[in-house]
Parts: sequence; structure tokens; C-alpha cells
Amino acid sequence: MKRTAFTLIELLVVIAIIAVLIALLLPAVQQAREAARRSQCKNNLKQIGLALHNYLDVNSYLPPSFCLPNGTSTGNGGQWSVHARILPFVEEANLYRLADLSLPYDDAANGNIANTKVGLFQCPSDIGDRPRGTEHYPTSYGANMGTWFVWDNDSFARGNGAFAPNAKWSTAEFTDGTSNTLCFSEVKAWTPYLRDTDALPEPTTLPGTGPATLSLVSGQTTGDATKVKGSEIGNGTGHTEWVDGRVHQTGFTVALPPNSFVPIEGTGSAGSPAIRDGDFTNCREGKSCDEPTYAAVTSRSYHVGGVQSLLMDGSAHFMSENIDLGLWRILGQRNDGDVIGEF
Repeated sequence: MKRTAFTLIELLVVIAIIAVLIALLLPAVQQAREAARRSQCKNNLKQIGLALHNYLDVNSYLPPSFCLPNGTSTGNGGQWSVHARILPFVEEANLYRLADLSLPYDDAANGNIANTKVGLFQCPSDIGDRPRGTEHYPTSYGANMGTWFVWDNDSFARGNGAFAPNAKWSTAEFTDGTSNTLCFSEVKAWTPYLRDTDALPEPTTLPGTGPATLSLVSGQTTGDATKVKGSEIGNGTGHTEWVDGRVHQTGFTVALPPNSFVPIEGTGSAGSPAIRDGDFTNCREGKSCDEPTYAAVTSRSYHVGGVQSLLMDGSAHFMSENIDLGLWRILGQRNDGDVIGEF
């Protein structure tokens, strides 16, 4: 009886066809997964928006970004963030009951709350979803703290964003309209940053665009080795403390468009590049530095083409990284008098 079988050439052709089909299928699977992650990210922001409006209904004002009794800091590590204050409204009431907001979050009485992961505060596409040692856990979403000026430790003046230290704002403060003001937007966990550079000239000028502007931001600290901590430049610790209300941890500013590359220079840790994409804060809120807080803390995302953002009316939108900078800054201000249409 004559038997039939594949020849070697036929077998190789079949294997090649299967390989091509797999190669065509995998990108589609990846795209479907990213689409699901993008939808989940948008839903997270919508839930944050609902929580903020519930907080407003209960308290008649929105939560402050940071609390400074009498304008002075009361402990190391910063004061409780907007994220922490809305915990009861994002089904984290048990965690909130464990927190004593009258004490600094790193006080022993508050245990390991700061190291607890809150899933709603994590974008599923953010590769930085991991604890920072045994002390902290990151967030992928920052509160809008305005264009450039955030806070003055001496005069207690506040910025023009949706949230600020010691602020108890109702919707009446948003004279541009809640549908014309940014509330939250995506940020990347583990972002490198430079901070507390107040010994250098005060950067009062709002940055423009282009390489010269980016040099202006990072150049405020270039060559000042005493103001640069290697671990912050090398590994990046920005947006790794969801309980800390300072702008470089749970906020963003609209000084630069979404996903802008801001070259941060420093010695860095072993094996890290000398220049990395990062954030800039002139003087942290509630610290003993003499200058006001000016910040270029940029909204960034692992989604291709832009960032997911939340408006004060509770609606979530995908903002293109190519959005006009003027429009982006208008959206970042609660009371500049400019009202926009569709975007």
C-alpha cells in the first residue's frame, strides 16, 4: 500500500505560513489589550471625578492639595494629598479610617498606609506600578495645580489651577466653567526630577516652547551639585507617593504640553543616563526654602499620542500631545477669563 506524507519543503512552507499568521495576529492582540487598558484608565479618571463631586457635596468645598497650618510645614514627607482625602468616596473607607490626617502620613501612628496600593490610582499601562521600598506606593494621576506658579511659602499665595495648598474652593471659584478647567491628568510614576533650587535665580518667567525653553527649566539647576540628589536623578522618585500632596508627587502643571521631553541633568546612579526626561520644582511646598514654588511637572502617559485627562465637570477626554500649548494652559486655569469651545 502506497503511503503519502509531507515533503520537507511542504513542511517548511506550512511552518512559515503559521509563523506569518502569528506575526500578524500578535499586534492585533496587543492593540486590543492596549485599547482595554486605555478604557480602564479613562474609567479610573471618571471614578476620581465622581469621588471629587461627592466630596464637594458632603463638605461644600473641594479638597486642598496640601495642608499647611499657619503656612508652615508640620512634619517630614508632606501632608495628605487630594487622593488621600477622597478615599471614602472611592470605596476605600476602611483605609481612610486607619489614617490620622492630623498627623504627617509618615508618622508611626499611620502605619503602612502610604505603602498601600489603591488600584484606582494606577493606570494599567503604567510600567511603574510597583512599591517604592516599604514606605510608598506610586500614582498615575495628578491633580491640576496650574500653569507655573503653585505656592508661596511666605505670603501663602496660591496658583491658578484647580487645587492648591490650604484651598477650600467651591465650583464658584471656577469662573471659566467646570467644563473648561482641567481637574486630573495622567502622570508617569518614577519620574526623575530636580527640586529645591531656590539658591539659583528665581524662575518667575513662564516657559515657552522648544529646546531653549526646556534648557531654561533644567538649566536652573545645572552645575549645582549640592541641589541634585543622585537617587532622584538616577531612579526617579517623582509620583511615587500617592499620599503626599506636593506637586511633584500627586500633581501636574500645564507649563509644557503633554508628553513634553524635559531634559533633567545630573550625575545619576550607576548606569543611569546623565540626561533624562523629568520634572522641575523650584521649591517644594511647606519646606524652608526661601523662594515660591514654580513647577514644570508635565502630564505624561504610556498611551500612544497623548494623555487621558479629567475635567472639573467629571468628563474624561483623551488629550493629544500635539494640543496647542496656549489651549492647554487655558484649560489649566480656573479663572483666567478664557472660555474654549470643542477641543
